[in-house]
Amino acid sequence: MIEKLSVTCDSLLSHLQLAGCYSYCGIPVHGKDMLIYNNMDMEQKPLLLAGHHGEIRAMTFGKGSRPVLLCSASADYIIVWDIELCQRRTCEGKVAAGKVIGTLLGEVVHLSFCFSDERVAACSGATVYILSLKRHEVISTLTNHLGPLTSAEFCPWNKDILVTTSEDRTFKVWDLKTEAICYQSFVLSASPLLSVSFSEDDRHLITGSADGQVWCFSLPDDHNCHLVTKMDLQKMEKRYKMRQRTMSHQAGVAEQSSVDEVETSKPVLKLALCCSFTGTSNEHKKDNSWLCIGSCDGLYVVDLATSEILTVLYFKDYPNLSITMAGSWSISPARDDSMVLLVSSLFTPSVVLLELRLSDLGRIWACGEGFSVFPSSPLLPESPLNPELKRKEPTHPKQKGGMKEHPLVFHSNVKSSGYTRAPRSIMFSPKTNVQKNPSSKKANKNKGLLLRDYPADSAAPTNPHIHLSAGSRPVHCLQYSGDGKQILCGLGDSSVLLYKSSLTGSPTVYTGHDKPVSSVSWSLSRRWWLSASEDRSLRVWTHGSPEPAIIMGDSMFSKPIRSAHFYYLDKFLLLASGPSLYLYLYNVDITRDDIKRYRQRSVVKLSRSFTTTSATDITALSAVNDFLSYMVLVCGSDRSIQLFDMNKGTVAAELPDAHSRAIHCITQNKGSMFSTQALDSYNLFLTSAVTDGVKIWDLRALKCVRRYEAHLNRCHPCSSAISPCGRFIASGSEDNCAYVYDIRSSSYLHKLQKHSDTVLSVTFNPATPEAGKKMQLASH
Repeated sequence: MIEKLSVTCDSLLSHLQLAGCYSYCGIPVHGKDMLIYNNMDMEQKPLLLAGHHGEIRAMTFGKGSRPVLLCSASADYIIVWDIELCQRRTCEGKVAAGKVIGTLLGEVVHLSFCFSDERVAACSGATVYILSLKRHEVISTLTNHLGPLTSAEFCPWNKDILVTTSEDRTFKVWDLKTEAICYQSFVLSASPLLSVSFSEDDRHLITGSADGQVWCFSLPDDHNCHLVTKMDLQKMEKRYKMRQRTMSHQAGVAEQSSVDEVETSKPVLKLALCCSFTGTSNEHKKDNSWLCIGSCDGLYVVDLATSEILTVLYFKDYPNLSITMAGSWSISPARDDSMVLLVSSLFTPSVVLLELRLSDLGRIWACGEGFSVFPSSPLLPESPLNPELKRKEPTHPKQKGGMKEHPLVFHSNVKSSGYTRAPRSIMFSPKTNVQKNPSSKKANKNKGLLLRDYPADSAAPTNPHIHLSAGSRPVHCLQYSGDGKQILCGLGDSSVLLYKSSLTGSPTVYTGHDKPVSSVSWSLSRRWWLSASEDRSLRVWTHGSPEPAIIMGDSMFSKPIRSAHFYYLDKFLLLASGPSLYLYLYNVDITRDDIKRYRQRSVVKLSRSFTTTSATDITALSAVNDFLSYMVLVCGSDRSIQLFDMNKGTVAAELPDAHSRAIHCITQNKGSMFSTQALDSYNLFLTSAVTDGVKIWDLRALKCVRRYEAHLNRCHPCSSAISPCGRFIASGSEDNCAYVYDIRSSSYLHKLQKHSDTVLSVTFNPATPEAGKKMQLASH
């Protein structure tokens, strides 16, 4: 931050609304007058505006670029000034004057222009007045709050919507046409709400309180607001400092002592969206968008998509600044990669003008080396993925005794020998004039192999297609086969059900486990599938056989198997148990000796085992089997995400404290055989944790890019999934619903109801996008 101006005032301005825009800034002097400074030319003499008889309590600039309007309020008048006209009149030796648009409205604490600069909202006590600049009078009076108002802002995408906040700890959405309340919130906090702002791209409203709480609500056309995310500035700051210490430790930088640090409150004094743009002056492209929170100790820059702090600009880190604690803020919109901050001191009668470069924020948040799920190099000779399984051919023992071989002799009384008939002169006669049958068996066979593309513009599922109860048995896991025709359900009673995707008919039941089934997985070829259980065993099954082809148990693993998958185009079995990750070569042999049926002909061989860096237990595992990939994602009970490079056999990267709780579900964007996505989208993956929502991560940047927490997840391990088209995200919830999100927005699209208990598992059908068939839900 660069200090461009420092003004010492004759009174304390810590709780007054200051006026700032990109071109000008306004500061009250002597109580009744104002000084207007030109931000482009700080050496220019400030413009003095006089006209109020009472003490000025609020000031604001208009949102338009021409003409630049300033509105000021005192107990006697509310005046609108044309800054450029006032400058010309002053240069001509005339008195600069404004237009009075309101009189005797009480002590106004907040002013706000609409986006067309035709109306002004003035907050006085528990009443907000809407004043017209054309008619120079009050056109609406809105009174319904139970406490004094603190802020009011016009909606940028609907000129007739106004949102107000109050010391009664609620916000209200007003329809200015009918002067009625469209929506009123419940009491959000124990402290007053101080500020409100809007995110036009996402259609969200954001409000903050005096105790550092920030709420983000969706504001749809029906004005029925839904909570998108809630943030605690103090907790976010702790996570931010923890990440900074981790990065400093990895870089070998000595950690600074925190003995002298004093914990202070984090009031949300001002909220503003800032955007950085790239490209030429004629064609701007939005690069980044952040939420700037002005608090008493500095400026907090937050990524709304992830609810994480990108950086904090503390006043104490800039010893050349004339301010150490802030009382009020004015944050102007960004232009030419910069933004202007007007800040008043909390304890001293001074005001400073600061300039901030948004490109510097981008460099602060830039990450290091990224990764990709696609291989970037060939397999190494010593790679764990290189070994081949040597299979011994079965040896058939020689039979003892029995009939010996004899020459075949034909007799005349055997009609089939043909010796009694005359020899044939014509061996065969071809069939001629045969018409081709278009509906031949071969044509029907090929017809079944034709794949229909998964529509990229399909709508999200909204209506249930069929409801099927599993009784009192909870469904722990689900997975569709690659062709979408069958679905596996792992139950809490240790059994596995194999259904048709239509859920019609009786399922095939597979039993053998002694404890609940924790994981099921189809092979890419769909010839077999596996199930893993809390009884520390894994079984590989084949179609039509009630007995497993492979059983891995008998004290092979010291802890329950949390997750298991087919990996590397069905070449390996990948599973996690305790702190270890196991990679097995295998061969499924379905032939059996009728006498020695207990003997397993299938072969399993351990290729390599790995241990997490901190020897923490693995809670979730994900790997791509649909195409060759070296990357395996592992989540630990220490809340970390570790990235294993199976080509090198090492941990390639680690993301500590990815969630506030241990991650119980991790899901990669694998697409399906029926859909095609952009290559970069396959580097996205989801994680879910109790009380911490769902996060989507980008493997290329090794960072969280969005967060979803509209669903309820306080104690059960509710899973999440990505649709085959890559446009939707689904998550289970404890309010007996499943939530469907748009991957580009943090607010949910639909809430799928009609469940009788907690929705534990969700999965998308990879083949059929129709509503109701596209998604299969499992409830507790």
